Amino acid sequence: MRWIGLALRILIDVLRPHSALVAENLLLRHQLAVLRPKVKRPLIDFADRLFWVLVSRLWDRWRDVLVLVEPDTVIRWHRSGFRSYWRRKSRRPPGRPPVSTEIRALVRQMSLENPLWGAPRIHGEILKLGISVSESTVAKYMVRRGDPRRSQTWRTFLRNHARELVSIDFFTVPTARFATLYVFLVLAHDRRRIVHLRVTAEPSSAWVSQQMIEAFPWETTPRFLIRDRDSIYSPAFQSRVDGMGIDDHPKAPRSPWQNPYVERLIGSIRRDLLDHVIVFNASHLERLLRAYLDYYHRSRNHLALGKDPPEHRAAERFGKIVALPQLGGLHHRYTRLAA
Repeated sequence: MRWIGLALRILIDVLRPHSALVAENLLLRHQLAVLRPKVKRPLIDFADRLFWVLVSRLWDRWRDVLVLVEPDTVIRWHRSGFRSYWRRKSRRPPGRPPVSTEIRALVRQMSLENPLWGAPRIHGEILKLGISVSESTVAKYMVRRGDPRRSQTWRTFLRNHARELVSIDFFTVPTARFATLYVFLVLAHDRRRIVHLRVTAEPSSAWVSQQMIEAFPWETTPRFLIRDRDSIYSPAFQSRVDGMGIDDHPKAPRSPWQNPYVERLIGSIRRDLLDHVIVFNASHLERLLRAYLDYYHRSRNHLALGKDPPEHRAAERFGKIVALPQLGGLHHRYTRLAA
């Protein structure tokens, strides 16, 4: 009887179509590949499950060659994948819609730049920019600070007082005859303007006091004065400054960084002009420095002023570009000629 069953099986295989034999062979090879590792229970990964789900959809006789698992298991895999697919497809993010990175950065920027503003004020400013966002969202992304009354930065404090601050200092210039000339500077901090500049060969306390009167006539005196502790600033000088209503603030000894603006100005004058010329006498030096003042105030850009001169220089967008030599050609100003 066993030989009869085997003969019938061979006869059926011979009469079956070639495509069916190829499919059965492929499926049996796949199951052998899964069963090849020597483990008690074969490991069936996601790719194996997907393979049999696809086979069950494409071939009607897939149950005849399946010996790895039960056919119901394949059907269960298919239904589980169907549920996962539609669950993932219909999923929505919970809560409010996400806030873009640009809006979060803008809220942080406004809260940092305006420490006295609360969420309602920042929210109103954002609405004026055409951005639709709730006030609670603004409050969520604001930078948390301490007491607003103590949150002012030193930069803001100094900027608010810059118009009331001036610095004074001397620097020396050697002449062609090996003499020494002294240059006295008065610098206003608000726009880095050189308020006063004089040259002398014999500075004295009375001379410096007179320069302060010439620098600030009538009701133009600043509120604070920063200087070093040179002996030329005698009690007579201090009395004159006090009489003008100026608070005198000498810096600490050997601390040039406490008067940085005027120190930087002196370095700029040397690098831009004096390091490249030979001074003959006081009148020659004054002419050079006055030409430098015109270049400094009207043409030379300053990093601290947004690359603008102390006297605002408007951008020119039309016309041919020409170069105008200044300080004898040491520097140039570039401008446009009207067409």
